[in-house]
Amino acid sequence: MADTLNNAQMEAVQHLRSPCLVLAGAGSGKTRVITHKIVRLLQHGLRPSEIAAITFTNKAAQEMRERAKALVGGKAAKDLLISTFHSLGVRLLREDGARLGLKPNFSILDSDDVLGVLKEAGGSSDNALARSWQWTISLWKNQGLNTEGAAAVAANADEQVAVRVMDRYQERLAAFQAVDFDDLIGLPLALLQRDAEARTKWQQRLKHVLVDEVQDTNAVQYELLKALVGEQGLFTAVGDDDQSIYGWRGATIENLKRLPQDYPDLKVIPLEQNYRSTGHILRAANAVIANNPKIFEKKLWSEFGDGEPVRVLECDSEEHEAERAVTRIQALRAQDGRIRFADFAVLYRANHQARVFEQKLRAAQIPYRVSGGQSFFDRAEIKDLIAWLRLLVNNDDDPAFLRAVTTPKRGIGHQTLGTLGEFAGQRKVSLFEALFAPSLGGALKGRAIESLHEFGRYVNDFEYRARHCQGGEASKTLLMEWLKDIGYEQHLYDGEDSEKLAAARWTNVLDFIDWISRRCEGKPDEGTEPQTVLQVAQTISVILSLAERNEEQDVVTLSTLHASKGLEWPHVVLAGVNEGLLPFRSEDEDMTVERLEEERRLMYVGITRARTTLVVSVLRRRKRGRETVQARPSRFIAEMKLDEVAAKEDPRERLRKLRAELAARPAAVTPTE
Repeated sequence: MADTLNNAQMEAVQHLRSPCLVLAGAGSGKTRVITHKIVRLLQHGLRPSEIAAITFTNKAAQEMRERAKALVGGKAAKDLLISTFHSLGVRLLREDGARLGLKPNFSILDSDDVLGVLKEAGGSSDNALARSWQWTISLWKNQGLNTEGAAAVAANADEQVAVRVMDRYQERLAAFQAVDFDDLIGLPLALLQRDAEARTKWQQRLKHVLVDEVQDTNAVQYELLKALVGEQGLFTAVGDDDQSIYGWRGATIENLKRLPQDYPDLKVIPLEQNYRSTGHILRAANAVIANNPKIFEKKLWSEFGDGEPVRVLECDSEEHEAERAVTRIQALRAQDGRIRFADFAVLYRANHQARVFEQKLRAAQIPYRVSGGQSFFDRAEIKDLIAWLRLLVNNDDDPAFLRAVTTPKRGIGHQTLGTLGEFAGQRKVSLFEALFAPSLGGALKGRAIESLHEFGRYVNDFEYRARHCQGGEASKTLLMEWLKDIGYEQHLYDGEDSEKLAAARWTNVLDFIDWISRRCEGKPDEGTEPQTVLQVAQTISVILSLAERNEEQDVVTLSTLHASKGLEWPHVVLAGVNEGLLPFRSEDEDMTVERLEEERRLMYVGITRARTTLVVSVLRRRKRGRETVQARPSRFIAEMKLDEVAAKEDPRERLRKLRAELAARPAAVTPTE
């Protein structure tokens, strides 16, 4: 182990006697520390099931699991609890949610499901209004506020309306035996705080908790960590105050300040050696972040040498900026045939900045992907149809049932579904199974039970036809009949204010039907037989993962700075580093000190994504709405203190780079879209 860890990393791994904060700078090997500490805890006598490692994304959890498996073996790794905060919350609620009145197979609503419930709770069909309620309620929940707490902090009339909607929304969730994404943190916290038996059980089960990216925790996640580890506080928190960039979604850097206050014997160990970037890049990053107040002191350094200086490119416009980025990609690839497209990233502050880069990359026939862009299968209309297909395959899928029975609406309201949910919960059966129970008539009467039975009969009939319908044309006919039967096209047009937008969504639906039909055809030349609609529906998990298949392709990455966190590339272009864009500021907004500090941390994150070369592009003029206005370089440019480095650069080297770029330039103006 000692051969693979530096002194600071080894100290963090070996420290077991008190709470530990590993202050992990960008590229300093934090995942290596976490996985090696798991090994050390096992050597110390803990069982794998007594160790929990918590992170924020499924991808990070999977990477951590694979690294742990390589170190401790498959058998031990299988029993480790390595998960996201939300997955851990699901585990707690599946085991002990009954103490809060939840049945074990409660439903978890996704964002679109929540939107539908909120629209009904608020008596509105306005998607934008419902989204604003969703955002506000989520922020309140992430602050640990229930309806009463939200009412106390509601600052204006809009928020007071949101409180009333929240109250009705929570009533519906309880009736549906459902939770939303935020509840997966809030309810486990409530369980551990209110129920001493459950709290003791989980604290005794988890002897050591490791938390990655602790600077990204919100108030409720921090309290959940405290409830899990108890007063003894045997945990290892890994994070970096300089990379706290998610304040807009409830994360608070105050949690890092609270750690030494809540745990006075906290051991703080900084990791300052960077294994990613060259000296010039790290010095620019250190210079920028030095302008923020420090919670804990650290300064990144590297053994990779200075490398190439960070370059600032002045561009006349957004189009010129994108052209220069394309030229740079082509020039570097012309210099070194080993450089791949996947070695490049263009990072920017706002999503709208991607459009012109996409245009210029397509014109130069350079493949790319937009990181964080919406997958086809994430569109609301596609998720509606997938819910129906999931229900055909598994009648016990309660979230699919709730989405299908209410999309499109068929006169089955929340009170009917609430009664059905209570009936199913008492009998410990799924909603669909409860629908056909002979005794349901004692709970529901008249039109309500007739509508449910009508829906159930249709699902069963559709499942029978899907099971026996084989081949492309027959499948397409069946699926189009299904859409007509449920009135889905009319549902889309009724739900959108814009006919153009509704037509675009209907086109997506038709594309999805074609997609399924082609998979039902089979390919005799490839040895695949025709399939039924139900057989294709049974591969729904594969369908949902298709959008992720391009991740390993050789393509340039276009990404927002927020989405780039945790990633790295040899060659990075930071685009639009101008006042108003980075730091981001709308025309009527006052930039608070806290906002400016978070924007500066975002700049620091962008700089430290680069391994070998970093170009910072600045606009002389930029578009603002329909106008073109003069643009000022971001204050962060001066804070990088690049002039001190540029003066030392060999003029002959600068001339060589310029000639290489000019040589590649003709290739950038090939062909149009």
